[in-house]
Amino acid sequence: MSRVAELECLLFVAGEPLDARALSQALLCDEAEARGLADELEAVLRERESGLQVVRIAGGYQLATRPEHAEVVGRLVARSAGKLSRAALETLSIVAYRQPTTLPEIEMVRGVSSSGVVKTLLERGLIAEAGRKQTVGRPILYATTPEFLHYFGLNDLADLPPLDEGVADGLALPPLAAEEEAVSEEAAEDEESAD
Repeated sequence: MSRVAELECLLFVAGEPLDARALSQALLCDEAEARGLADELEAVLRERESGLQVVRIAGGYQLATRPEHAEVVGRLVARSAGKLSRAALETLSIVAYRQPTTLPEIEMVRGVSSSGVVKTLLERGLIAEAGRKQTVGRPILYATTPEFLHYFGLNDLADLPPLDEGVADGLALPPLAAEEEAVSEEAAEDEESAD
């Protein structure tokens, strides 16, 4: 069996992205060779006009169907159970572009209570707690997860589409919040220097 065929088998049975380290361990080779084999497999699949392709997702490699076959695949596999509500997509986009961010900041941008939506996104593993903000009340910080990258087919956050200027302005905190944050930081510094 060729090394490329072995790699194809690994990606087929994995069901989730495998990074170069995991591939190199299974193939008993170094990471550079594993990456080269992934590139070679993608070329072989393209050459034989396969319905599959090797994609980079969440920092790893995965076999996936080619986009041009989405309609026929969609007839078999309905993702209705995996769809996100409009509120979840809004909240997720705020977290993705502002991370790490807090629930009060999310609610300030959205203009509505978002605790239920954040809870759902946490349960689905699309966001996770990323620490606590060094401000009054020490609110929890949220950030996206590798599952977020996998769900949206992204290799890393740099693959997020750029925001239009108007949308980017909408994700900015209003001046009052920024001023309160600066005051909180000054108070924390004063407290530290008093100790």
